[in-house]
Amino acid sequence: MARLLLVRHAPTPETGVKLTGRLPGISLGAEGERVAGAAAERLAGVKLGAVYTSPITRTAETAAIIAARHGLTPLVEDGIQEVDFGMWQGRTLNQLRRLKLWRQVQLTPSQVRFPGGESFPEMQTRAVDACNRLGTGKKTIVLVSHSDVIKAILAHYLGQPLDLFQRIIVQPASISIVHLNPGGFPMVETINSFAPVQR
Repeated sequence: MARLLLVRHAPTPETGVKLTGRLPGISLGAEGERVAGAAAERLAGVKLGAVYTSPITRTAETAAIIAARHGLTPLVEDGIQEVDFGMWQGRTLNQLRRLKLWRQVQLTPSQVRFPGGESFPEMQTRAVDACNRLGTGKKTIVLVSHSDVIKAILAHYLGQPLDLFQRIIVQPASISIVHLNPGGFPMVETINSFAPVQR
């Protein structure tokens, strides 16, 4: 049975203020590096088969800090990349909350396609496909990704409709754990945890 450790990237100065999306060059900064280091410490006792990362700077930096503790080099995985927010990218959350589409994003995300970007179902499909492809054998792997992506993955494995995925909280540098059982059903062990991971 494979174990997936889904880690949200550590915070940047823009986290919670701006929808940075796929903008390049948004780094963690000193505080984000400290928080990523704390996440790495919580994973220090785990034997990792691999560390995968979204190609976005903040996830790659978080993954590098985690991987270094295990003598690993992060592997880029496009399937767990941030949502393509299209024209929403780079705008502040205060600006976006005033838009009519914001309410639909919260209540019926399965029907949302971001202007010039992708839909939530497209994002969920690619992310789950990546997890199923990478989560084989009896190994533990880390996937460093983004809030909405991790929530969509968790919703899938919980058997929860995508329209309810906003009810899941995934904070920066939190760890969620999923077990993939070949020929059986997946099991979600932990969501949004800040406790040390065992084994």
